[in-house]
Parts: sequence; C-alpha cells; structure tokens
Amino acid sequence: MPSQPSKELETFDNPEPGRDYTIRIQVPEFTCLCPKTGQPDFAELLIEYIPDKLCVELKALKMYVWSFRDEGAFHEAVTNRILADLVEATAPRFMRLTADFNVRGGIYTVVVAEHRKPGWQAPAVVTLP
Repeated sequence: MPSQPSKELETFDNPEPGRDYTIRIQVPEFTCLCPKTGQPDFAELLIEYIPDKLCVELKALKMYVWSFRDEGAFHEAVTNRILADLVEATAPRFMRLTADFNVRGGIYTVVVAEHRKPGWQAPAVVTLP
C-alpha cells in the first residue's frame, strides 16, 4: 500500500544524550496552499536542532510535511505550527525552523522561528585558526 500523509511525528531515542550536537534536515519540497487564493505555495524548510532525549524519525517527518499539501496557511502560521509540533514531539534543547518560500506576487518570504528549552545555554563558539 502506498504511503499516506500523516500528522503523526514519530521519534527515537537520542543515541548521544550527554552531548550537544546539531542535526540539520533540509526539506526542499514543502507545499501548502495560499489561504486567500488556494494556489500552491512552495518552500524549502531547514530544521536545525540540538536534541535532548528524542530525535525525529525522518520517514514520519516526510509524511508529516506532506500532510500540509492541501491545507491553506499563511507562511508565518504554518512555520510556527510546524515548529510547535516538532518541539512537542521531540522536546529538544534548541530548535530553529527556517521556511524559505518561493516568490509570490513578486515578494519572497523567509520565516525563522526558534525554541529554546528553559535553562539551556548554547555552548561557546569555538573558532579554529
């Protein structure tokens, strides 16, 4: 049976919970509908996160992203909704979602939303010579 879109985000245990490390996931084919015109909107999503106890499972993420294909949503709303759902599923130390939408009416839109776990501090940046 072919895959179907789903709002369920599956997770798995972080294999290195004692270490801060970054996971970057690019989703180049995100689509939703303009809530005003019903025409398709296209975006590239970049998910960057530092997991705590859980990581998002990629096939489930693919099905989740697909579930927005026939939904009308403003860019700002859909970006924040996706971030909220990912945070609810994984409870990361840090997560940033960048949604880079294709041009619409001569205007490009990039929406960046972030989450920080209360009390979490980012590690100091290391600059190498």
